[in-house]
Amino acid sequence: MAEATKAPRRSPNGQAGLRSGPVADRVAKLRARAKTDPARAREQAWSWIAELGERAGSDRAGALAELQELFLCGRPAEGVSGQTDGILVTWTMHPIADKVIGTITGAWMPWLGKTFDPELGRGVNTLTGSARWPAKVLWPLYSMREDPRGHAAFDFTTYVEAGKLDPGIDVLVIDYESVGSNPKLLIRQIRDELVQIVPGANLGKMLVKVPGRSFFPALYFALKPAP
Repeated sequence: MAEATKAPRRSPNGQAGLRSGPVADRVAKLRARAKTDPARAREQAWSWIAELGERAGSDRAGALAELQELFLCGRPAEGVSGQTDGILVTWTMHPIADKVIGTITGAWMPWLGKTFDPELGRGVNTLTGSARWPAKVLWPLYSMREDPRGHAAFDFTTYVEAGKLDPGIDVLVIDYESVGSNPKLLIRQIRDELVQIVPGANLGKMLVKVPGRSFFPALYFALKPAP
């Protein structure tokens, strides 16, 4: 993996207080089930997230509100390790833009997941082989690496701190800006934030920083351990 320019750091904010409401109650039940049947709890949490992604097509406001509440119930996803499988849950930029980009990514999604090394505080994205030529067009000087699943690209560092848009909770930050080899165009403007709903089911936000402005939420994604 590429050398990082920043050292990992931890948030001094401590644990957020327990939330209340239907989403928090459902999360509490899943976490209780995870103590005796972790596989079932993980799959139920994963199905819940996937269903919210589907619901966003017909009830965008309701699905995004529930995803936000679910994200706020999360804990920093410090336990994620090794190869994960990922899904793009839903875009969150603007109703019209979401539909247009969602149509494209629904037909072609080269992102497969991420690989994490928690001991080193690093990781890398896993992409399909079909991502190579579009990436060459966008970033002609950037080279992906071969990977058993396709390509490895866009390294990141990880650390825990308060959420950029949700400062009341701590998140696992997936930091692309800290890796000097990443393309300056778009990639180094991205900050992913990841929380654990139950062990093995993680919900993330992709935030994008526009020059001269603060971060804005672009999409929700989810990660679970690869088989």
